[in-house]
Amino acid sequence: MDLSFLGTGGGRFTTISQKLMTGGFRIDGLGGLNYHFDPGPGALIRSYQFGINPSILDGIFISHAHTDHYTDAEILIEAMTSGMTKNRGIIIGSKSVIDGYKKWGPCVSKYHKSQSTNLILGSNKTKELKGFKIKGTKTIHGDPTGVGFQIDDGNLKISYTSDTKYFEDLKNHHKKADILIANVLRPFGKPIHGHMDANEFLNLVNDIQPKIAIMAHFGFNFIKANPQKIAETIKKETGVDVIASFDGMNINLDKIAIDSSYNIIQLENNCKNK
Repeated sequence: MDLSFLGTGGGRFTTISQKLMTGGFRIDGLGGLNYHFDPGPGALIRSYQFGINPSILDGIFISHAHTDHYTDAEILIEAMTSGMTKNRGIIIGSKSVIDGYKKWGPCVSKYHKSQSTNLILGSNKTKELKGFKIKGTKTIHGDPTGVGFQIDDGNLKISYTSDTKYFEDLKNHHKKADILIANVLRPFGKPIHGHMDANEFLNLVNDIQPKIAIMAHFGFNFIKANPQKIAETIKKETGVDVIASFDGMNINLDKIAIDSSYNIIQLENNCKNK
C-alpha cells in the first residue's frame, strides 16, 4: 500500500500561485484498490508527472466544497470510468460535494455522478468498503457539511483531518490513528479562522500520539517559515515522528503496518521524490 502526495499546498493564495502543488494525495493498494483524496487543481497532471495512472482509480474522496479540494474531480472521474463509458468506481464526499448544501456545491455534476456509486459520508458515520472501513470525522470549517476521513483496513488506521480548526473533541474523531495526515495552513503564532496552525497541530499530535504524523496543505506563511524546521520542533515537543510532506512524496505503508519499530529515519529513506 502506497501513500503519494500530488500536492502539499493549500488555501486560496498557494493554490492561485501554485507555490506548491495542490493535487491532493493517493492511497494505492487500499483493500487492493486505488483511491484519490481531495483532487484539487492539477491532480490529473501531477498524477502523470509522478508516474501514477489516473485510469486505474477505483474511487475519489472529496472532503468538502472548496476549490482546492475538488477542482479536478470530474476529469479524474472520467479517467476512472474510461471516459464515462463504464459504470465503475465510487465517489465519496460530504453532502455539499454530492448534493449541494445552501451556497456550497454540488461539486460533481449529475452527468459525472451517473456512472459511479455515490456515497455521502457525514461526521461519525462509518461505511464498509472492499477491504476497509471508512469513517467521516468532524470538521469546523467554512463548509458546514465538510468531513475528514479515518480509514481502518485491519492493519493500519489512517486519519486525514481535512480543513478544520482545532477543537477539544478533534482528538476523539482521530483517536488510535497510526498515521495522522493533517492540513496545517499556518506556522507557529499565525492562527487563522477555520484552519490549524502549527501549535494546534502540536496539541493534536500530543492528544493522539500516532506512530507518524504528516503535515500537508501549507499556506504562504507556513512555506516561508520552513516546514522541515516546524516538523523537527513538533517532533521534539511530542516525541512523535513528524514529517512535513513535499510534492511527490511517496511512502510505502506496508512497512509501517508490519514493523512497530519502523522509525522516522527509515521512513524518510523510504520517501522518494519521483
